[in-house]
Order: sequence, then C-alpha cells, then structure tokens
Amino acid sequence: MKPSRIVAATSTPAPPSTRSKAARAAIAVAPSSDSPSRAISASSRRQQRSQSQSVSTQAPRKQATATELPESFSTALRSFLTHLKVEAGLAKLTLEAYERDLRDLFVDLSARGVTSIAAVGPEALFEHVRWLTTERALDPNSIGRHVVTVRVFFRYLHATQKLANDPARLLERPTRWKKLPHVLSPGDMRKLVEAPLPEHGDLWLRDRAILETMYASGLRASEVGSLRLNQFSEVAGALHVVGKGSKHRMVPVGEHALRWISRWLQESRASFVQADEGRAEFRLFVSVRGKPLERVAVWQLVKKYAAIAGLSRVHPHVLRHSFATDLLRGGCDLRTVQEFLGHASVVTTEVYTHVDRSKFNEVLRKFHPRATG
Repeated sequence: MKPSRIVAATSTPAPPSTRSKAARAAIAVAPSSDSPSRAISASSRRQQRSQSQSVSTQAPRKQATATELPESFSTALRSFLTHLKVEAGLAKLTLEAYERDLRDLFVDLSARGVTSIAAVGPEALFEHVRWLTTERALDPNSIGRHVVTVRVFFRYLHATQKLANDPARLLERPTRWKKLPHVLSPGDMRKLVEAPLPEHGDLWLRDRAILETMYASGLRASEVGSLRLNQFSEVAGALHVVGKGSKHRMVPVGEHALRWISRWLQESRASFVQADEGRAEFRLFVSVRGKPLERVAVWQLVKKYAAIAGLSRVHPHVLRHSFATDLLRGGCDLRTVQEFLGHASVVTTEVYTHVDRSKFNEVLRKFHPRATG
C-alpha cells in the first residue's frame, strides 16, 4: 500500500524558503489508512456526542469544557489543526471530527492527572482506548477513527520536534469488517430519479434535476448544494466540482441530467431568486426562499422521493454508490471511476469492485473446467 505523506507546519506557516527542515519533512511513513483524507469516515458525522456519566475504576472523571484543557494540550491542538487546514487542506467537517476526538482524549487524560503533552506515554493512550471501549462503549469503527486521529496527531508532534518520542507508535486499530456500500438496481434508481412530479410542489423541477445530476455524476450531497452557475457548462455538458479539501475536478453529466438542469434554469429557478441576495443568486440549486441549498436539505430531498418511490435504505450516498457500481459493471476502469468520484486514493474506490460479483462468476463459468456441472 502506498504510504501517505503529511507535511508538517507551524501554527503560522512561514514562507517555504524560511521554514525549518522538520516543517518541510514528512511526518512519517504510514499506511494510507492513517491519511487525514481517509481517517474520518461517514460515521464521524454521526459521532456519539453524549459523554458517559459512569465512574472509572482507575480514577474519577468529570465533564470538562474546552476552557478547562491544560495549556499544553490547547497549544498542541491549535498547531495541529492549523497544519491540517493550511498544509493538508482538509474539509471543515473532517477538521471538526479531528478536534472532537482529540478533545475527548485530552479530557480523559486530564481526568487521570496527565496534564501536558510531554507527560503522555503509551500506557496512557492504551488506557484511553480501553476507556473508549468499556466506558464509552463505542463501536470498533468509531474507536478505529479515534486511534487514527491520535496516531496522526502524535506523529505530527514528533516530526515537528515538539516531542522527542512518539507515544502512539504502538497503538493499533481494533479489527473491523468493512461494510459494502448499499446500491440500487437500475430499475429502482429509475423509480427514484423519476419520482418528482408537478403535484409534489413548485420545486419539483429542481428536485428532478438534483436527483438526475447526483446519479449521473456521483456527486456528494455537499457538492450538489455548493454548485454555482458558472460551474455548469451546458455546451460542454459538464460540471466543475469543488470537493473535499477544496479539490477541483471536471465531471461530465449525461443527456438526461443535462436536459433537466436546463429545464430548471429556464422554467423555474428565476421565480425563486427574485432579487440580488449575494452568493445565493449565483447558486445553481437554491431553496424555496432563494437561499443556498444546505447538505441537510439534499438529504431530506432524497429521503422524501425514496419514500414516494417505495424504496428503503436510501440516502444521498446511495446514488453515489450506484453511480460508481454501474460504471464498473459497464466496463469502466477503476482509475476513471476514481477521478469521477474525486477520491484521493484508488484504494477508497476499490470497495465498489466487491459490490457486483456477476462478472467474476461469469469468468469462472467460462474458463474454469469444474465451474459447471
């Protein structure tokens, strides 16, 4: 597996010519599963926010606020988050997830008397993982995300010479099974994208255009809501998408999506954007009040029409999963699908090769002498 590289940074990045060697060096050679762009999974957005009220058998714990964190922890956290934002270019939701996990760690360490970064040793981190498992009762996926956050954090401190040793180097993620993405059949997908009708309200054209676009281009919910008019080219039949970490990519849209986007723009959008309202006016898709379309609104839209179509277990990412799976099923190569989806690593895209096994079964029946009776 190709190692990931993280370039260290100080709280206030200096010009490249004046930065120290440590700040320009890679933090460590680590598997791609420790990469910041992949460490935070979808489950992080559903993080269990409630803290356990139980008392540890090791020492009593109290609920601490951000202002109660020792200065050593606060300073290190600020420096690390600045690095992730400026140097790694991570998205806002990913940064928030990293911060939550590290604040959990710092509150736990403080409750057991560890109040400085220099005092953190491997035993304290092993105890933190035990606490997450027994007292917080988190599932293996959530614990695995915590562990990745802690490892990347201490690797950064060690690489930038803020710590002499990396106390998290022996920390391992719990074993977990990778869930295969849920996809819709072409027939069910057609039911979903064709569900919006005039009787469903004034925004039915917008909704049809959004559903067609998500399935035609594999966009994330946040990417759909952030699209601007100048990111859509009817002549080229393509979208200029700004994805996670402000990464740009060009994504073509099919004729169906192109037709419905054009209808939305020509027949309906103007009635919802009555006046100059700043950035809202330039959004491709807007709310009923002409405001920017938030990610949660896209989720609600998809759930609404899934219910109308009689489909269950459907959310925005199911359209993205189905887009990728249908491309691979049709013979598209994995690298191209990776580019369409905006994945930083092809390893992330490879999960879709396990969804549809029909091609493998066909090859086996055709070429293996004992595959058929």
